[in-house]
Amino acid sequence: MDMVSVLLAFFPVIAIFLLLLVYRVAADTAGYIGWLVAAGVACLYFGTPVTVVLTASVAGLVASLPIALVMAASIIQITLMQETGAVARVVALMKTIAPGQHAVQIMIINVGFGILLTSLGAVTVSILPPIMLALGYSTFAAILLPAIGYDALCTYALLGIPAVVFAQFVGMPVQEAGLHFAYFMPVISTCIALAMLQLTGGAQLVKKGLVPALIAGVTAGVIAILMAKAGLVTITGIAAGLGVILALVVYVKLTGKPLSDRATLSDKDLAAEARISLPRALSPWILLTVFSLILNAPFLPFFKLTFVDLAMPLEIIPGSPEKLRVLWQAYFWVVVCTFLALPIMRATGEQLRRGLKTSAKRAMRPIMSASVFFAIAYVMNNSGKGLDWKLAEPTHNMIYVMADASALAFGRFYAAVAPFLGLLGGFISGSETSSIAMLTKLHLSTADKIGATGVVVAAGSAIGGGLASVISPAKLQNAASSIDKIGEASTAIRPAFVVSMLITAVCAVMTMYWAY
Repeated sequence: MDMVSVLLAFFPVIAIFLLLLVYRVAADTAGYIGWLVAAGVACLYFGTPVTVVLTASVAGLVASLPIALVMAASIIQITLMQETGAVARVVALMKTIAPGQHAVQIMIINVGFGILLTSLGAVTVSILPPIMLALGYSTFAAILLPAIGYDALCTYALLGIPAVVFAQFVGMPVQEAGLHFAYFMPVISTCIALAMLQLTGGAQLVKKGLVPALIAGVTAGVIAILMAKAGLVTITGIAAGLGVILALVVYVKLTGKPLSDRATLSDKDLAAEARISLPRALSPWILLTVFSLILNAPFLPFFKLTFVDLAMPLEIIPGSPEKLRVLWQAYFWVVVCTFLALPIMRATGEQLRRGLKTSAKRAMRPIMSASVFFAIAYVMNNSGKGLDWKLAEPTHNMIYVMADASALAFGRFYAAVAPFLGLLGGFISGSETSSIAMLTKLHLSTADKIGATGVVVAAGSAIGGGLASVISPAKLQNAASSIDKIGEASTAIRPAFVVSMLITAVCAVMTMYWAY
């Protein structure tokens, strides 16, 4: 295989990486340029008809809807909750939790509460930054902590969408795929918890908060394994989030320190308490939890109905339908529960109009950031195919070329390289699911060439893709946008880069060990 083919196959990824890291181009803009590069290479060098490229791009955009629309839904939700005073009421509650115990507070909010919300589809990089800012954390921490907290059980986010997409790519049941991820979780979640402390307060806070971090990480990881074995992958995050919160509450009680202290509340917080009760303020999330459990409980008929019977397949690429599953998707229920909660929160017409207007302004660029990278993945996956959607010559496919070059370059050590490729994919695309879509076929092909267990290599890469949340421009842009500080998103990337690389290195060692 000639060097020109290899360089051109990798060129879209290289171009996007340079645009983001060196030239600091916005994530959505880099995505548009990356798509043009991928489409150009696919057409001009790998002989892909323009019709195939455009059709594959549309299929990618449709496949991105669970990720792109849930970002929009979460921004709508948190903005309306801000307008009604619900966020201020939640902030008042959180200010009383574990007073003076910064490590415990960070674990409860960003690991426990973060995992729970992420699982429900209420994206934490949209929801938690305003809360963290109101709690007195710096803009840097308000952007970064929710982003890295998103990593903790990222694979089980949005009712397990990353695991569902992964299962589709590797051709196995969701429950089995979820177990491959779960075994990574106790170690990776603990590393993430420690990283939060390091990024917030350095080695001193790590030392001070070591026990709470271990409790949070191990609890989340063990629950992930138990839920996978019980066949409850899609609601793993709900159980893990609640489990982490409960475990930390028990820890605080056992240490004899106060669990709450209302002396920390300001006049503004007291006014927020008087304006709206806690149950009314939490009503969007309470409703979302209830509906999520009902939809995914194995002893009820609703999961089969919404996930299987009403899969709503849309065939854009012949023979490869995209299953929309609108009535199961997290974004659908985030919107439904938000609007059901409006009367409970006693939202006024003016608050609704203002909230929707603000949401529209905040949501557009994060939506496009998520969508365009799926389009790139689908163009690369289908490159070299003719109008009959068959690949006559494998060497004309960009993924095949990348796999062949990777196998030749790294040999058996490709299994250790895969998590770093996942990290790169997540950094570029903005989500673990996008990284899975971009790279899974590459990993399966390469693993087959080197005699490794493909599903383990692909799972390790997916974990790396989840770890990219802390350095993903799209995630950080989303977090910064939710507090109207979008210009500060890029400042958070570099301090987090070393941490993400270290945790990915841990994942690489585990992947290498399990792949053979």
